[in-house]
Amino acid sequence: MTAPSFADTTDFANADRGFVAALKPAVVHDAKGRTVWDNDAYEFLEGDCPSTVNPSLWRQGQLCARQGLYQVTEGIYQVRGLDLSNMTLVEGDTGVIVIDPLISAETAAAALALYREHRGERPVTGLVYTHSHGDHFGGARGVVPHGHAPVPVIAPEGFMEHAVSENVYAGTAMTRRAAYMYGATLPKSAAGQLGCGLGMTTSLGTITLIAPTVDITRTGQEETVDGVRIVFQLTPGTEAPAEMNFLFPDRRALCLAENATHNMHNILTLRGAVVRDSRIWSHYLDEAATLFADQADVAFASHHWPTWGRDEIVAFLTEQRDLYAYMHDQTLRLLNRGFTGPEIAEQLVLPPGLEGSWNARGYYGSLSHNVKAIYQRYLGWFDGNPAHLWEHPPVETAKRYVDCLGGVDATVVRGNEYAASGDLRFAATLLNHAVFAAPDHKGAKNALAAVYDTLGYGSENGTWRNFYLTGAQELRNGISKTELDTTNPEMAMALSVDQLIDSLAIRVDGPRAWDTTLTMDWNLSDEKQSRRITLSNGALTYRAAPAAEPADLSLTLTKPQLLALLAGQGLDGVTVEGDASVLAKLVGFLDSPEPNFAIVTP
Repeated sequence: MTAPSFADTTDFANADRGFVAALKPAVVHDAKGRTVWDNDAYEFLEGDCPSTVNPSLWRQGQLCARQGLYQVTEGIYQVRGLDLSNMTLVEGDTGVIVIDPLISAETAAAALALYREHRGERPVTGLVYTHSHGDHFGGARGVVPHGHAPVPVIAPEGFMEHAVSENVYAGTAMTRRAAYMYGATLPKSAAGQLGCGLGMTTSLGTITLIAPTVDITRTGQEETVDGVRIVFQLTPGTEAPAEMNFLFPDRRALCLAENATHNMHNILTLRGAVVRDSRIWSHYLDEAATLFADQADVAFASHHWPTWGRDEIVAFLTEQRDLYAYMHDQTLRLLNRGFTGPEIAEQLVLPPGLEGSWNARGYYGSLSHNVKAIYQRYLGWFDGNPAHLWEHPPVETAKRYVDCLGGVDATVVRGNEYAASGDLRFAATLLNHAVFAAPDHKGAKNALAAVYDTLGYGSENGTWRNFYLTGAQELRNGISKTELDTTNPEMAMALSVDQLIDSLAIRVDGPRAWDTTLTMDWNLSDEKQSRRITLSNGALTYRAAPAAEPADLSLTLTKPQLLALLAGQGLDGVTVEGDASVLAKLVGFLDSPEPNFAIVTP
């Protein structure tokens, strides 16, 4: 196996290049005084690597922990280290264009204030979302607050559909798992959370969303914002379902969104998402090199640090291209020889040219879980073995394994024996069965937590480390409350009427609603559109109104009134025709998501 050299300090030089100033202290609070970001908590990374951290991950943490305002090139700046992602600021004729306003309004406002402190009080004259993940749009109201003059908001085609499907439809489950992935509840220390490979962690402030006003629909599309020319490359299905790279031709600067960062990325992120297409990802990286490399002196992304120099940009894009192509093609090669996802993950290794490159290391994604994701994309969860077609769910499986091993105590003994012999993977499997068979057995939970500690300390992958250590923490101390909120009114206001109905439909408790049929018309006076909503057979569906037959209930209202209605604030100011009890009946069928569900226990 070819490892990169720790003597190569190019990344450190590039991470420090263009430094203007740091935020001191690097702590951001919300309006109530709650800390939503604290980068100073990572000062311990300035020391030598301890035994509780993989040295390669420690190096990546040192790079990612750098924070402050940096000049990328003439007229382009980045604020790094004030959230999981970077915020980029491009100076125009009259103000500044903001690219990717972080996760939270509070951190975005702090980043903009740091920029203005050193570059002057330039107004925000444009907003660009590189893609549909929350760490690239959530802080929008921090840079374009309510009452701000309207600005163009540019995003790739399909942005709203995918931003909603990820952050609203499945938002509760993803947010809970994201707490594990980013180690949100772990102490910031050499024995706890020290980043996630892509950045440090996620901020905990107010998530907002301003709907795009300009869609990028084709590669080669050019837009001018505040006198700045931007040429776009659509890259759908890569790191996000809706994503784009773009060139500033007059600045010779290329934005690679999150398609090329200084690590191996995820084909399927551990918090959950739509499986990404590593084949098309590779294709678009090659296309980016073809389209833009000769026109760029610097390439920067929504995470990590820039790459300067034409040859260096080409080398970087080539390695990233080959990385995703190799994972895809070799997984398919072995898949077609009959190997399953876990079997392929055990035998596949990267070629020396990639294995020895720092930017291909698995700090955020990993070769193991990416191979399984590629298998899943093509063949799904079932590996073809009939024994796996109708297995018991985890608790029932665990009870039977434990019974076969002679009870919980005997299982814990055997698990500890495997751990002592160095087989931590099977120790975790056995002890997990013990915990699921007897969730109140302290010995089983403590033994499994100890195994998770060891696995976490040895992991080069930041998200694996966070999963292991958060699992250990919750086994010992119980479930930690998830702080991040993706269901706030700012997010809801940006949703279309159809997306609002969809967000209700996934909350209907189908079995309780089986025997009820009802119809409602929503007539949105400010949106100039209507919807006929039907509940039947436990399914909530909709179509464009009107229909020939009258609805059981017809409401004429504005979108803010609709949001207030859905929040339980009543029918004040709403024109009502028909049976008003129909609304209460529908609301009565809505289930409430559980943001703090169990993961390492039943």
